[in-house]
Amino acid sequence: MKVIDKTLVRFLAVGVLNTLLGSAIMFGLYNLAGVSYWLSTAANYVLVSIFSFLVNRRFTFHHQGRLGAGGVRFAANIAVCYFLAYGCAKPLAAWMFSGYGQAARENAAMLAGMCIFTGLNYMGQRWFVFGGKDDKRKTE
Repeated sequence: MKVIDKTLVRFLAVGVLNTLLGSAIMFGLYNLAGVSYWLSTAANYVLVSIFSFLVNRRFTFHHQGRLGAGGVRFAANIAVCYFLAYGCAKPLAAWMFSGYGQAARENAAMLAGMCIFTGLNYMGQRWFVFGGKDDKRKTE
């Protein structure tokens, strides 16, 4: 099974929509509403993850399995990816942007976290959530 194929292209297309929506939520909450880094990033991923699961399940991975089992694996995948991505991004940005203010460091961390999260999430959805099979999905 190839990593770079039509599944990746579909995942990235859905990702563009997720990124636009998620960025508006996350950067809006943080910069306009004054919500903390962790709550802003968490709100982003909770809200757009629901959309992502439903669209990627049918459009990207053509998964025909039960909704509940896939939903539980998806939630676990999102949680692990979120904590890895944003847990790594924040100290990395703090180190790289040490001469800048907190808001600049946290905005950089949110941007880096989005990139790290996308890569981890694709691998998690492809092999853990939706079973790693090619387009001929079997029911669970």
